[in-house]
Amino acid sequence: MYESQTVMEPAQPRTSVRPSRERGSGKLFMQYGCGLRAPSSWTNFDASPSLVAQRIPVIGGLLRRMLKAPQFPSAANYGDIVKGLALASESCSAVYCSHVLEHLSLNDCRKALQNTWTYLEEGGVFRFVLPDLECLAMAYVRNTDAQAAHRFMRDSLLGCEQRRRGLNGLLRSWLGNSEHLWMWDYKAMATELSAVGFREIRRAAMGDSDLPEFLEVEESSRWEGCLGIECRR
Repeated sequence: MYESQTVMEPAQPRTSVRPSRERGSGKLFMQYGCGLRAPSSWTNFDASPSLVAQRIPVIGGLLRRMLKAPQFPSAANYGDIVKGLALASESCSAVYCSHVLEHLSLNDCRKALQNTWTYLEEGGVFRFVLPDLECLAMAYVRNTDAQAAHRFMRDSLLGCEQRRRGLNGLLRSWLGNSEHLWMWDYKAMATELSAVGFREIRRAAMGDSDLPEFLEVEESSRWEGCLGIECRR
């Protein structure tokens, strides 16, 4: 556990984003790392270079077709939770991310958690899902098959099965950002959340939140066999 529990004000990028408040309640629901699931009732951010590239006139369309990449929805805004989002502090009633934190280095993940805490209002809910390192490790230990190690490396995305080469390979590697940089189990993540200041930390399952709005962004396939957590500021 890291020593400092001071939550720094996240740097605000110059690009402004109009928060979505279509609910009529005035509450702001935000997700980062939205990917292709970006409902208009949420304020959605994604830091993928693919999103930036696709928004470049003419060139973006050519790149997308060349790489056969899916089109980001119009409700997806570019924003990096580590560097800071175009949102005011304590402006969000709820924050969600799915399979994002494991793609960050340890220090960047800590920054992301700190920034998430800052954007949440008092009592606001942070809910997320990511691969469960403990589950993957236990499956590997129990598996006596000769291919157990290969399966663990594939399932955890910690290895590189085939290096991409050539211009197309370089572009896919740069735009894809699929590698896992730091994996988590419940104990380690709960410790980090507590250090930032989150409370009421618990394991979560798909659809078990008291806020039905989370069903608009959750996908069952991304929760199966994974680690879900919910907590409050």
